[in-house]
Amino acid sequence: MFIDPGRLEVRLREEFGGTSGQSRVVVRQAVDLADSGQYEADMGETLTNDLVLEELADAPEGTPPERWNWWIGSLEIAYGGYGRFGIRAYRK
Repeated sequence: MFIDPGRLEVRLREEFGGTSGQSRVVVRQAVDLADSGQYEADMGETLTNDLVLEELADAPEGTPPERWNWWIGSLEIAYGGYGRFGIRAYRK
């Protein structure tokens, strides 16, 4: 696996703030996206912690889930099939 869930959760909070619940839900979705192989098939590169953090840094300000949904929305518009990785609810 190229996503290190524990490290990604810590780095999300370090870089974007938010609660542990917010970071955990982003990590779960990132792992699901990586496991699906869809990102790698569309982009030709492996989804990694660093790549997730770089993409979320480009998003307008917001919590980790808001930034994640912004990025996933961009992928949905460009390639389709990413809506299922969006975040609808999480425990605070």
